Amino acid sequence: MSSVVTGEAVVLELRPASFGARGISLLIDIVAQAILILAIVLGVSGVLDGSLDPALTQALVLILLILVILVVPVTVETLTRGKSLGRLVMGLRIVRDDGGSIRFRHAFIRGMLGVLEIYLLVGSLAFLVAVFNERSKRLGDLLAGTYSMHERVVEKPRTLAVVPPHLASWLSAADLLQLPDPLARRVAAFISQAPRLTQVSRQSLATELATEVSGFVAPLPPAGTHPEDFLNAVLAERRDRDLGRLGRQRERTAKTAERLHRLPFGQ
Repeated sequence: MSSVVTGEAVVLELRPASFGARGISLLIDIVAQAILILAIVLGVSGVLDGSLDPALTQALVLILLILVILVVPVTVETLTRGKSLGRLVMGLRIVRDDGGSIRFRHAFIRGMLGVLEIYLLVGSLAFLVAVFNERSKRLGDLLAGTYSMHERVVEKPRTLAVVPPHLASWLSAADLLQLPDPLARRVAAFISQAPRLTQVSRQSLATELATEVSGFVAPLPPAGTHPEDFLNAVLAERRDRDLGRLGRQRERTAKTAERLHRLPFGQ
């Protein structure tokens, strides 16, 4: 994950594409270009039926290659702001180093150098440059000031606190004082990360947090309650009570707005 600071001093967390993802997207693009070239050649040869002389045929083949491997990719990248068929499949996009969308200048530089490092040198130069670059940039990206980023990032499911059944009766009568937000965030972070912690660290952190939280709860849970169960119960009840309070406040606001928008004297 790389950080980009925009002109408004906003930090963007962008995930550069890996070398493997870029390689697969490039392979898809090359296969699509080969199919396009083959389809055009078969179509033209079927129409002309070999009536062209060899010199004109070579000229048409050269124009066709330039069109497919340079003009079409540059045009597609410019119009789609960094997309191609392979990147669409892999969920990638070419962006500027500052995280902005690319323009024709960036696509043209990448396309021109791509002919050299990908097609003429069979990808060897692009491979060597990308391997030793932290963002897997090829030479065209270095000169154009661009890189490939993951546009589709899978959001990991969040672990929500749940009230253990054996603490429900105690929690219904418990008095939860205003739990400080920093402490609540620490408890929420622990609950979400607990399955990835070692047993010793998990037990130690749970005990430490439970000791801090117990100062805001009265009465304390039954003796022998596991620290993690206690933390889950308090955090879940705090969340539910906050949601209920916000819901009641929203209802009062809606009723007040309804009264304010009525005509005077009920007319």
